[in-house]
Amino acid sequence: ADALSGYEGPIVLDPVMVAKSGDALLQDDAVGALIERLLPRATVLTPNLPEAARLLSAEATEDDGALVEQGRALLALGPGAVLMKGGHASGAVCHDHLVTASGVRVYSADRVATKNTHGTGCTLSSSIAAGLAKGLDVETAVAEAHAYLAKAIKAADDLTIGSGHGPVHHF
Repeated sequence: ADALSGYEGPIVLDPVMVAKSGDALLQDDAVGALIERLLPRATVLTPNLPEAARLLSAEATEDDGALVEQGRALLALGPGAVLMKGGHASGAVCHDHLVTASGVRVYSADRVATKNTHGTGCTLSSSIAAGLAKGLDVETAVAEAHAYLAKAIKAADDLTIGSGHGPVHHF
């Protein structure tokens, strides 16, 4: 937060608080600092469903209405927009919900059966940040990032790197 003091450009905050395994990646005392010092600076907050729940001390949900309400509750904490990422939800289609003061926009992509999903959240948030740095508005940056990630996931099985969950295919 101190390092961002005086920075006027867009900030995409991917909280990276809960691993795909469900393990906590951020200590409890750091969550308060994240909420108080970083959320209000964020142009876009990009939590997955477990992270959104942890930020709100709530239960994770897959219900569209409930997760939009969680997005609105997070928006009230200060970020300019909240992208509720649906990758942890179930179903044949993955729905991400962009919650802003002017409404909700849903971005959908077919869920792909692949073991190579490591880095999906980081890829999405980095791609949104790149779009904002190019001067795109938030909705366009999210739309382009969502489409890019969908392609990277579809191509993921073309990679055979390491063992376990491999990365999406960025190229």
